[in-house]
Amino acid sequence: MKKDFYLTRYALIIKRLESSPATYEQLEDYLLNSFEFQDAEIKSYSMRTLQRDIREIADLFNLSIHNKKKRDNRYYIESRPIMEVDEYNQKLLESFQVSNALNLHPDFSDFIFFETRKPTGVENFYDLFFAIRNKRVVSFEYYNYKNKLRTSRKVHPLALKESKDRWYLIAIDTKDKILKSFGLDRISYMEVSKGKFREKYSYNFREHFKNAFGVMNLTDQKPQKIVLKCSKHQGEYIKSFPLHQSQTETKITGEDIYFEFFLHPTYDFMQEILSYGKEVTVLEPKCLVEDIRSHLRESLNQYPEE
Repeated sequence: MKKDFYLTRYALIIKRLESSPATYEQLEDYLLNSFEFQDAEIKSYSMRTLQRDIREIADLFNLSIHNKKKRDNRYYIESRPIMEVDEYNQKLLESFQVSNALNLHPDFSDFIFFETRKPTGVENFYDLFFAIRNKRVVSFEYYNYKNKLRTSRKVHPLALKESKDRWYLIAIDTKDKILKSFGLDRISYMEVSKGKFREKYSYNFREHFKNAFGVMNLTDQKPQKIVLKCSKHQGEYIKSFPLHQSQTETKITGEDIYFEFFLHPTYDFMQEILSYGKEVTVLEPKCLVEDIRSHLRESLNQYPEE
């Protein structure tokens, strides 16, 4: 068994058991007939390896896999993690599968194409993760796109948040004691102090971001019910890839699909809605409708008739 293949095995085992319980023989057959095993030219999968994989899956993904009792020797997933952890696990599994495909095939550039984008600052990710876990003060230079200036910042790092393929540091700015978000791609000359900060913060970020879309502006604004009317064509895409965990489908007519959300009507969410053009219309709340109208008027004024 190839040593660098274990992550792919974990992903395949979880995928198989999520569909239904399976015996060792059924798991073995599923794995050996998968394209991943065939490409890696792996011809066997032992019971001993399965037992080791089950222990590792429990540690890595917080998933418990057991045999059914009595005469039924099928394996099944006994526990599922909470929704936030489950989403993390899914992204982790997807990353493993993509990474394994790239590692197995040096010629992947002939078949797999990535978006060409600038670096997103992830080179500082682990240092920030370390600083958060160990309550270390972090100093850095931060670039402001609006005024094109760099400013020196000293912060107490509290969390990391992903939004639209970018990562953000959520931290207390020691200058004004305000909770802020900093794009990792705009951080430079970063330094993690050796000393810890003593302040204790009571933020529950799982709850804090529960009703957030993107990186919210971290104000006292309360979440609201948001109602969207979508063309049937666009609505099918939104059904298959929900905009937010609170999304619910409320009505289907001959031409439209209606969705409801419960979240902060932030600028990030407005920008997302505007990206769909005429395919998506906001019906509620009135404040968001007015913000979009105002934005569209200003945009239209940029294109005067000649």
